[in-house]
Amino acid sequence: MDWEIHDKESAAHAITLIRRTHLREDIRDKALILHSYNRNPMKGASMLETLYQLGVATSFSRPRVSNDSAYSESIFKTCKYRPDYPYKGFLSIAEARDWVLKFSYWYNVNHKHSGLKFVTPQHVTQV
Repeated sequence: MDWEIHDKESAAHAITLIRRTHLREDIRDKALILHSYNRNPMKGASMLETLYQLGVATSFSRPRVSNDSAYSESIFKTCKYRPDYPYKGFLSIAEARDWVLKFSYWYNVNHKHSGLKFVTPQHVTQV
């Protein structure tokens, strides 16, 4: 799992994130599907070409349907139900990045996932 927070949505940011994550995780010949919302940065020609070059398949939500990506909605629900979730928003990008960093650590190292037979993603990658 990888993430970035920027002040605006753009294909350039998404492409950089995808390329960096693909290299770091050493995905190469493994099947990978990117689940995302059906928005311009994610379905533009440069993004689709990058995904094609990396051998990444795409899975988009239906147009104008905000809750159609089960994977995205699942992690967002987990995020929102954390006791420290900032319901009033973040005061800065730095504060948002700090919160997501702590959340992603908890999600991958401590949170036992029902879809993984109640073990953590870290446990699965170590087996």
